Amino acid sequence: MASRQGIKNRIKSVSSTKQITKAMQLVAASKLRKAQEEALGPRQYVESISQVIKELANSSSASQSNLFKTNSSKTTLTIVISSDRGLAGAYNSNVVRKLSSSLKEGGRNHKIISVGRYASLFVSKVNGPDDQYELDEVDEIAAYPMSVSSVDVELALPILQESIELFNAGKVSEVFVVYTKFVSTVRQETKVEKLLPIVLDEQTTESSLDKTYEPSSEVLVDYVANRYLEANLTQFILESAASEQASRMLAMKNATDNASDLIEDLTLAFNNARQAAITQELAEISAGAQAVN
Repeated sequence: MASRQGIKNRIKSVSSTKQITKAMQLVAASKLRKAQEEALGPRQYVESISQVIKELANSSSASQSNLFKTNSSKTTLTIVISSDRGLAGAYNSNVVRKLSSSLKEGGRNHKIISVGRYASLFVSKVNGPDDQYELDEVDEIAAYPMSVSSVDVELALPILQESIELFNAGKVSEVFVVYTKFVSTVRQETKVEKLLPIVLDEQTTESSLDKTYEPSSEVLVDYVANRYLEANLTQFILESAASEQASRMLAMKNATDNASDLIEDLTLAFNNARQAAITQELAEISAGAQAVN
């Protein structure tokens, strides 16, 4: 059995850890409120612009835009949204697992744009001597930081520009995004969404209303298609930021609860050890008194 002093020192150490995890839980909860508002706010805009692009897709102009066309390239581009910081539960491991599963689809070469440090770490492990994921080498063409304390909505612009340039040049045939959708505080879903080429659901039908496009449907298709891609990629980043904070808050709450349980167990062990010492001391005193008599 551990000594009373050893148990006391451990109680002190666990209590200090509990204070840290509790503080991190409160900070994450505070940041989550803002991140949640930023993630949920634009959803209606994304849905609206999706409806607009569906309407325009019925025009002959959509078939002329490269953003709707496929090409013969054997290379895909995947934009991976992870985090720069850890202590977020299974958030980053779920992203890596989903990305790994996506890359295992054979017959293609893969390029990666990493958002967040953990995505870059995954690429370095895949390309390293000890590839635990058993994947072919991937080409990381760019890496961007992911700061959840102040999510830069402009982050989507250079990523999207680079993706469109590669797609229009025929260097990649498809562009995917691996991100984490914020469903609720206790539930987040890691998803893979196709960004390019733009694919609309088959239920889209041409409206019976006559429409007049100004300045022209050709100009509108290109403009709205770019806004559509920008809105979706920005939304993916905001959803991931909210999911990261929710995961971190829950992870720190669980750590705090576990620390509380451990302190209770250690306190009980300390009291038992103290009671045993008192009992032993009383027994020794009684034995000594009997020996004198």
